Amino acid sequence: MYIGTTLTNYIIETQRNLPEATGEFTGLLNDISVACKRISDLVNKGGLIGMLGSADSENVQGETQKQLDVVSNDVFIEALAHNGHIAGLVTEEMEDVYHLPKGAPRGRYLILADPLDGSSNIDVNISVGTIFSILKAPDDVEDPRTEDFLRPGTEQIAAGYCLYGPSTTMVFTTRGHGVQMFTLDKDFGEFILTRKDVQIPQETQEFAINVSNSRFWEPPVKRYIDACLAGKEGEIGKDFNMRWVASMVAEVHRILTRGGIFMYPIDEKTKAKGQRGRLRLMYEANPMSMIVEQAGGLSNTGRKRILDIQPEEIHERAPVILGSKQEVERVIQFHQEA
Repeated sequence: MYIGTTLTNYIIETQRNLPEATGEFTGLLNDISVACKRISDLVNKGGLIGMLGSADSENVQGETQKQLDVVSNDVFIEALAHNGHIAGLVTEEMEDVYHLPKGAPRGRYLILADPLDGSSNIDVNISVGTIFSILKAPDDVEDPRTEDFLRPGTEQIAAGYCLYGPSTTMVFTTRGHGVQMFTLDKDFGEFILTRKDVQIPQETQEFAINVSNSRFWEPPVKRYIDACLAGKEGEIGKDFNMRWVASMVAEVHRILTRGGIFMYPIDEKTKAKGQRGRLRLMYEANPMSMIVEQAGGLSNTGRKRILDIQPEEIHERAPVILGSKQEVERVIQFHQEA
């Protein structure tokens, strides 16, 4: 029986073309894949193991945590903290940097992750996912400080996500090596390469945005969405369909698969809260922007390339406009003209 290229085999083959690479990076990807397999299993079982509903707690952003938020965070830590591949870890669910246990071996990498993105969808059985970003740890640093993580997205050496839907799919990119898509074969527990060198169509007729916030939008965003809704008679001159899943992993996966534009822009509501946007820069916007750009798309705030932003704090937020190149360029143009 032909199995196909596994995630581990793919990373090993890629590593052979990188003189500076070590087996440690392959080991790290294996740790992440183990965590994602475990989270996939928990998500799929849901109510069968009593994991639906609120955990009666809040994360550092003041958002109500689901039970699976808390458990997924624990799974991620358990999979990564003891194998000697990372020096430190940051997640959405923890206020500060997670320092490895005393005596645990230290590795060369830093991980930033949203262990369960879109968890508000869990109770209604809609796709959720895990997002992760990988940075190189500073040399000779045993316990990384917050400052060691605060680097622009251009310094990511790899990024990826795992989508828990009808199938479990891991999407992964390393700088300069394109975007690869792997599907979990649960019969023997391996991620198998199912799409190689994914490219986002440059043109699209689909947009995704939370229209309930339209009264708070800035004029360039309102102008763009009005043009989409006007169809062939509007400024853009073509008909659009709208999608909105409220799960960033699901939205980006759709864009990688068939094109589109996803927007969570800054608006008057987020400004009133003193926020710079809705999505987290370090472990949502940056890894997804890296994936989208490596697949030929664009990612921007409307004013600036997301990967060029210098973060000031771990849980910093940012506006996000990403997807098919032609439409993202149009939104940037509308911002410039405004």
